[in-house]
Amino acid sequence: MVMVDAKDRKIIEELVRDSRQTTSQMSKKLNIPITTIHNRIKKLVKTGVIINYTLNLDHNLLGRPVPAYVGITINYNVPGKKINQTEVAKQLKNVEGVYEVYILTGGSDILVKLLAKDIADLNNIVTERLRNIDGVDKTQTSIILKEI
Repeated sequence: MVMVDAKDRKIIEELVRDSRQTTSQMSKKLNIPITTIHNRIKKLVKTGVIINYTLNLDHNLLGRPVPAYVGITINYNVPGKKINQTEVAKQLKNVEGVYEVYILTGGSDILVKLLAKDIADLNNIVTERLRNIDGVDKTQTSIILKEI
């Protein structure tokens, strides 16, 4: 286990809030020397606490303004096929419009977050693409109205 102290947590919180800010900007906000911030970020990357840096995109501007979650139940008894939950999840991840795939416990086996161009595209992704993957038994789609 990697030791992460209060200073590391403050740095992590700032990076989560905005990973584009410079160490100088963080230094002023956190009242921690620039060199300390730089060295701690390097340590957090080296130890695997920070895995990568990502983007937050405006999907409306990219033509995919309809976000939805799809809960998927797997049928493991497909005749002539050995169904593996992880393999189904990998196939789902490759569907255009699918952005996140999670293997779960509870009522659904897999949760997919997808972004569609419009309701017709959402319908096509769910009914023609997701449901036609071997092992996908049931889907339950929830359209995201607003992200906070």
